[in-house]
Amino acid sequence: MTFGTEKAVVRAHHASQSAATVDTIGAALAQHTAPDWHWRGMHPFHEQTAAEAVAQTFWQPFLRAMAHVQRREDVFFAGRNQIDDFTSVWVVSMGHLMALFDAPFLGIQPTRRIVMLRYAEFHRVQDGRIVETAFFCDLLHLLRQAGHTVFPNQTAAHLVQPGPMTHDGLLYADQPVSEGAQTLDLICRMIGAINASKTYPSPEAEMAECWHDDMLWWGPEGIGATYTIARYIEQHQRPFRTLLKDRAFNGHVARLAEGTLGGFFGWPNLSLTPTGGFMGLPAGPRADMRVVDIYRRDGDKLAENWIFIDMLHFLKMQGIDVLAGISG
Repeated sequence: MTFGTEKAVVRAHHASQSAATVDTIGAALAQHTAPDWHWRGMHPFHEQTAAEAVAQTFWQPFLRAMAHVQRREDVFFAGRNQIDDFTSVWVVSMGHLMALFDAPFLGIQPTRRIVMLRYAEFHRVQDGRIVETAFFCDLLHLLRQAGHTVFPNQTAAHLVQPGPMTHDGLLYADQPVSEGAQTLDLICRMIGAINASKTYPSPEAEMAECWHDDMLWWGPEGIGATYTIARYIEQHQRPFRTLLKDRAFNGHVARLAEGTLGGFFGWPNLSLTPTGGFMGLPAGPRADMRVVDIYRRDGDKLAENWIFIDMLHFLKMQGIDVLAGISG
């Protein structure tokens, strides 16, 4: 399996974006996308169809606010999608969009300083065009960089997150098929262990099945990043599992791997009910989590995991409109 054609389409798409202005971004997006391009974005962008709608909804407001935008990519890989029996090819990109925050964006006042917006993209490429995209970005972290601490009591820590510790996350060249298959199998076994968590004698035993002891979990703003199995359990897994009830898994749209990298996204992945205390929030109505997970495998276990959650959508479903509070 080779993905050179699909990777080249996405890299050309990124190059067109980087060269575009507010006035030309619509045409730039149209160069490498299908006329009925299906684009999924986090709240408040949601789902859009075709390049012009994507430009008007996200890219034009972003480019008006952010000067000298630079894509700082840490992860790039491709693969066939396990969810549709390996029929479609997806290309994944993850990193930061760095810029000078010079004008208001979503009601957030500019800082005139560097900001780094975490992002992860999944692109389905077919017949030389991008036909479907999921674009996740950490807007809560952007808010923190602009001086708004929405969740001061997050259990872990949030940082401008690095890419893989091994500095080898940009898989522009195709990788051995066996390596990707091993990564995908491990991700699936990890998902199975979560679903069978009650059969393990302890959370530590469950985690040890698929994770290195010194694993890194790069969580989103509002939850934070954590390090080692023991601290992950303390700072994320235990609060998540005890303060959110009736968790239902809704499945994934795409799940793939190449080399030692892999990941998935869902729309939504999970539905659950907050009982009070998660991220310092009160109990609330049932809500959805749209989630991206990107993984790095080291040998026979997972070593790093980057997570994006559409947190603003999750909160909006509970009656908490973070952006309205900021702009108001």
